[in-house]
Amino acid sequence: MNSRMGRRHFLAASSTLALGAISSPAFAQPKMQDAKSAWWCWRGPNGDGTCDQTISHSLQKDKMKWATPVPGRGHASATVTDDAIYLPTADKTQQTQSVLAFNRSDGKPLWTQVIHRGGLNHKNHPKNTEATPTIAFDGERLFAVFFNADAIHLTALNPQGETLYQKRLGTYKPDKYPYGYAPSPIIYQNFVLVAAEYELEAYIAALDRATGNEIWRIKRPNNYSFSPPIVARTSGRDQLVISGANQVASYDPMTGQQLWTTAATTAATCGSIVWDEERVYASGGYPKPETVCIASDGTGRVIWKNDQKCYEQSMLYHEGAVYCVNDTGIAYCWRASDGEVMWRERFGGPYSSSPTLAKDVIHVFSEAGEHFAYRPNPERFELLAREQVATDVFASPSIVENTMYLRVGNTGPDGVRQEYLAALT
Repeated sequence: MNSRMGRRHFLAASSTLALGAISSPAFAQPKMQDAKSAWWCWRGPNGDGTCDQTISHSLQKDKMKWATPVPGRGHASATVTDDAIYLPTADKTQQTQSVLAFNRSDGKPLWTQVIHRGGLNHKNHPKNTEATPTIAFDGERLFAVFFNADAIHLTALNPQGETLYQKRLGTYKPDKYPYGYAPSPIIYQNFVLVAAEYELEAYIAALDRATGNEIWRIKRPNNYSFSPPIVARTSGRDQLVISGANQVASYDPMTGQQLWTTAATTAATCGSIVWDEERVYASGGYPKPETVCIASDGTGRVIWKNDQKCYEQSMLYHEGAVYCVNDTGIAYCWRASDGEVMWRERFGGPYSSSPTLAKDVIHVFSEAGEHFAYRPNPERFELLAREQVATDVFASPSIVENTMYLRVGNTGPDGVRQEYLAALT
């Protein structure tokens, strides 16, 4: 028997939860994202995995508001709006890729919209899924990106699940590394930004949110990588930054014009860049490990680097320090100005979920479903909680109004794995 099956966690008895009746949701009028009441895209309202919410250090069963089964499989985070929670999912048996909506108050399913039938890629990395990108929401529309039929497709839906448009963005047919697709779409101003990078046709495209019409397209180095772009406010301006292809690059998010590029990190990266007022921080990857800090003023100056590897997961920046848990399960705190190791602590790995900062507590989950909560304190390591919460966790949490929404996997005594969406306080 898998040793993890015998551990106690908050979903141990959740396989009996009823799906509930599907009903039509009542939605509030669209509004601008409020950092306290919404988590509309990958890494949340600030784009860096941080929020000013307070939740319990411990996430044991008595802290669970509800948990509901999620059909299929995916690694995307929950997209949380005033009334609903949205997840993409894929069912390889049924050969479907879909968007799911759940009631935020009790987790009951609201609707399912099948986006693609058939066309799922035959090969994928064992740690990837056919529904890895997190859905983005702009207050009016949901944007879901899927790899299907050897191409990347962007589908826009309204909050009731009706398709507004679908765009085929380009061929995506990796041959050398058939590991699937992962970058989440990002919202900036009137654009939805999508990246797709493989050995024959790599790009970032900006599309008009309302119409899906392409506004600009950046040709990227033809290289296989997984990182989503992110818009950072650094060195006095908005910069679209991305790692991968043995470089860290910055672009004007309004036009796609390159601002600067620096040889750094590795060929393949998966995490999003984090930043402060003067610097950006990136990590990879394959074929070699590297974490790097680069001045964001256009000089391309590498301030510091080391040989640590945060490949599938992103890092955190907070008040002069950079925090991560590397691929082998060692938590690090580096001084942001010069990269000095302030402390390190062995958790045990591996990790795919990215750390999330809720006010003054970092929450991170191992692939084996273990939760760690600790302070973002450069002076010393301060563990607050360590506990088993599920059989496995690959998705990153979303935290809204003092509640964590977390997608997990639970494997029962019969060896059957079931995904759940849980709400924890």
